[in-house]
Formats: sequence, C-alpha cells, structure tokens
Amino acid sequence: MSLWVKICGNTSLADAEFAVEAGADTVGFVFAPSPRQVTASQVAAIASNLPDHIEKIGVFVDAQFEELAQTVRHSGLTGVQLHSDAPPELAARLREEFGPSLRIVRVVHFSNNAQEQLAALAADPIINAVLVDSRSATAVGGTGIAFDWNAAKAALFAGAHEKKMIAAGGLKPENVAQAVATLTPWGVDVSSGVESSPGRKDRAKVLAFVANARAADRSSRALS
Repeated sequence: MSLWVKICGNTSLADAEFAVEAGADTVGFVFAPSPRQVTASQVAAIASNLPDHIEKIGVFVDAQFEELAQTVRHSGLTGVQLHSDAPPELAARLREEFGPSLRIVRVVHFSNNAQEQLAALAADPIINAVLVDSRSATAVGGTGIAFDWNAAKAALFAGAHEKKMIAAGGLKPENVAQAVATLTPWGVDVSSGVESSPGRKDRAKVLAFVANARAADRSSRALS
C-alpha cells in the first residue's frame, strides 16, 4: 500500500476539496481549542460534499465519550484522533459503538517516555494507528515543530509491533521527503506546514507536500 497522506486542520469546503484534488487520502478537522477549531455542523457541511472514499478524521483533546460519539455521528467522521491522556476505555467504547469501520488513531508525543507509551498502545488491539507528533508548552499539535527523526526511527518507527505509524509534527513540503526516507512511516500528517495563515491552506504548499511525500515513498519502496 502506498503512503497514507492526511491534510489536517481544514476549516472550509474549498480547502478540503483541494486536499482531495491534490491526492490526499484523508482530511482532518480539529475539534479542540485551536486557531483551526471547527464545529460538528461545519464539518457535516464539508464532509457531505467529499467523496466517500476519502477519510474524514476528527482531532479531539480531552473529549468525553458522549461528545465524541455525537460529533462522529453528526459530522460524518470516519475516524478519530485521540490526543492527551485519553483512557484506554474511551477507545474501547468508541469501537463498541461504531464497530471496525471507525479508524482510531492515538497520539504519542516524542519524549523520553514515548517508547513506553507506544508499547502500551501497540498492545491494544482496538487502536488502528499511532501518530507521533511534537508538542509545545501551549499546544499538543499543529506546532510546526519537528522532532528528532533519527532518534524516533530507532525508538519508535523501527519497532517489531504491527501498528501503523504516522509521522507528524513540523512537516512541510521542504522536509517531508527527508522524513519519509528516514522514518519509512505508514503515513504522514500535516497541518500548519501547508498553511498561508492558521486555518487557511496554501494550495501550492498542499500540492508540493503531497507530491514530495509520494515521490519519497516510491523511492523508499524501490530501494527496499
């Protein structure tokens, strides 16, 4: 399977549609406090106009089950990305409620205890994928800060687990090829790296990001 590409932080139908045109597999929407925050009604209006094969993933921080379930239903989401200290039972309840079709992605912030976090998630059969991101003192995502890819490769991406690994944090058109070549991830995720301003996508950057990511993936596969 080719590299999974997610363009996150969409706030308008035009941006989401262009991400699809550019070749993204997935569009993401941020429901947590952020310059890119959207409502369930906004996303419902966007998602209903996108092709069925495109994944629509909602990003949540410290959300309760009832809020998550209602948002998934109302917005037409096909997946959720759970940040922060979401308890394991939250993912279990979502799986019970929505079945195997809902993609559940858990976030690990690259840090000293990232390996321990990944080990716990890798042992959880309910989790479909793990996204490795950066964080700052004020934000858990969309920071525009890259983590140490070489260190992360050894600690996280080269593991013997079977979880799909997604690289995020500070990715942009200029460095995504290097990230893909270094980490050989299952997928990549970008938000601020393809923006003209917070919540507004730059079309040239979106096109370049997808093209550069896919070209690097093809090269990595050819060498393997």
